[in-house]
Amino acid sequence: MFCTADLKWIREPKQYNIEHDKIKIITEPNTDLWQRTYYGFQNDNAPVLQMTTKQQYFSFIVKTEFESKKRFDQCGIVMYLDSENWLKASIEYENDTYQRLGSVVTNCGYSDWATTDIDASIKSMWYRFSRRKSDYCIECSQDGIHFKQMRICHMHKGDAEIQFGIYACSPEQSCFEAVFSNMEMTDCKWLEHK
Repeated sequence: MFCTADLKWIREPKQYNIEHDKIKIITEPNTDLWQRTYYGFQNDNAPVLQMTTKQQYFSFIVKTEFESKKRFDQCGIVMYLDSENWLKASIEYENDTYQRLGSVVTNCGYSDWATTDIDASIKSMWYRFSRRKSDYCIECSQDGIHFKQMRICHMHKGDAEIQFGIYACSPEQSCFEAVFSNMEMTDCKWLEHK
């Protein structure tokens, strides 16, 4: 069972609304999560809303809807352990033609970014975040039924108590409304490989 009352802010945004089945966040300009790799900079100021668990096997599902319009606008799922150990998955707006559906894994202060280009007309995406001890799987879906794997990863500090949830940010001079709904925790949907 997923309860919004269990969620706690890291960097609470100025504008948001939390209901029992829906969360809205208005992003603020110059907010992001990124550590060092390639670009050299460190940005660690995006608002994150997450819960804490020691549960070793579970899946978290959420639907995102967004009207992003400026480069790098993004919203999605996150597991934020500390400034140098976290992961996120989202769609990042690029231009009127395409966006980047992708994920970032940051271990020991260095981020990577794995992406695939999708059409800019897509304004909704479901994510499923699954845990098997210190290993994690991120999946996406356009209908909330058929999920496709985006990434499997290991988290350096992800073997005990963790925090996970949602985030939204606008790394450049922008703001937009991100809506999160259909949040659900289930038994782990990432089945053991045999």
